[in-house]
Amino acid sequence: MKCEERFFEIYGKQSEGLSFCPYRVCPIGAHSDHQYGKITGLAINKGIHIAYRPKQNGVIEISSLNFEKRAQWHISSTPKTKENDWADYLRGATIALSKRYPLGVGLCGVIEGSLPIGGLSSSAAVIISFLSALTAVNNIHLTQNEIIMTALEAENSYVGVSCGKLDQSCEVYSKKEHLLYLDTLDDSFELIPTAPKMKPYKIAIFFSGVERTLAGSKFNMRVDECRSAAYALKAFAGMEYGKFEETHLREVPVEIYRQYKDRLPENWAKRAEHWYTEFDRVQKGAEVWRRGDIEEFGKLSFESGRSSIYNYETGSPELKKLYELMLTTDGIYGGRFSGAGFKGCCMALIDPSFEESITEKIEKEYIKAFPALKEKYSAHICESADGVSL
Repeated sequence: MKCEERFFEIYGKQSEGLSFCPYRVCPIGAHSDHQYGKITGLAINKGIHIAYRPKQNGVIEISSLNFEKRAQWHISSTPKTKENDWADYLRGATIALSKRYPLGVGLCGVIEGSLPIGGLSSSAAVIISFLSALTAVNNIHLTQNEIIMTALEAENSYVGVSCGKLDQSCEVYSKKEHLLYLDTLDDSFELIPTAPKMKPYKIAIFFSGVERTLAGSKFNMRVDECRSAAYALKAFAGMEYGKFEETHLREVPVEIYRQYKDRLPENWAKRAEHWYTEFDRVQKGAEVWRRGDIEEFGKLSFESGRSSIYNYETGSPELKKLYELMLTTDGIYGGRFSGAGFKGCCMALIDPSFEESITEKIEKEYIKAFPALKEKYSAHICESADGVSL
């Protein structure tokens, strides 16, 4: 691994540990988790590695192959507010873990990401990979739920992204050749095996060449629009409602939404329309995956992508172009934006026998539309994988 080589260059000795957390894709279930919806997910065989050694003095010293600046802090005096750099995710993770367990040992480490940043939940993956290393040097053993909630707290409370549990859950619970079907309301989940009769598939990742940061995008605004719709619907229906930040669409029956949706501001109604129809698509998707019908599953993923564009109103011009190209490319079962849809990448479930023609066509047509991104665009063919090993 490059991170191990870089570690030796910096410290003059070999790393003692190598942690890994996979990236994830969410074929159906976009923009659902923060409103306690249901999601589907697959971990992929690419992700974040950290080569590390313990530091008995409690200092954390970490660098990344993707960023120039090295970050450093002490486990007992981590900055209480973010410093607006790449290491904020790890500072937040340190604080979140220290609330749960006493920390005595720090670490030095080098981070390596195996794909470009944007759309595959690299933020959750780097947090979880870091937590895996930090718990190892402190002899702490987290349950799956503990690592999900610790990672989520780092992103919500410290970094300031109002995300739900989709990313962390996919990267922890997933199993190779299984679809994760998760209800984020109560964390109940099922790992649905790939049916023997299902047509073969691989996961294609098409990077637009444009990176994004959720905290600086309209992501949080969309979350507030969903909550605003839920709050208003509760008021219209005479339902009890409490604090705005504790309000979710999952608490409002779909019948209430249908009855009062015309009274909502247009944007709030669109966000709610996406959420309720996506909830239905996820449930249908789980059933067709169980039957082994990847073509129907792919159609539902395409529908998810369309709703993300027109109802949730996400998607840069680059991502919309990639989505349009996927719709008209032979061998693609289905796909959508990967992640929030604010730049980043698109994912697709593809027939492996079309792999070469798919990648050639998408690249040719995309670069034709955005010639300035020729050197930044990239395509990657992946397979499903197990979640993080703690």
